[in-house]
Amino acid sequence: MRMTGHTKNRFLGYVQVRVASQVHTLPVEAMPPIGERDTDPKLGFITGDGEHMSILVDGDASDKEQRETIERASVDAAKHLSRRLLN
Repeated sequence: MRMTGHTKNRFLGYVQVRVASQVHTLPVEAMPPIGERDTDPKLGFITGDGEHMSILVDGDASDKEQRETIERASVDAAKHLSRRLLN
């Protein structure tokens, strides 16, 4: 898999989202500390150009908050993929 995320983000791992019989693997990245950020982007499920999708969490957040963001973003990703693939 090719990584196309932001160079300042810290890679945390992958989340697999299953829609119908397909499994999509999304990278999970943590934003740098607030003082090192260029902007304050939206956190959660992110879609880019074409097929690029990822999950972005706050690097300053606690583990619990990061897990909640990942869970919410996984649901959003499943909704997005199901609309795109099943319609």
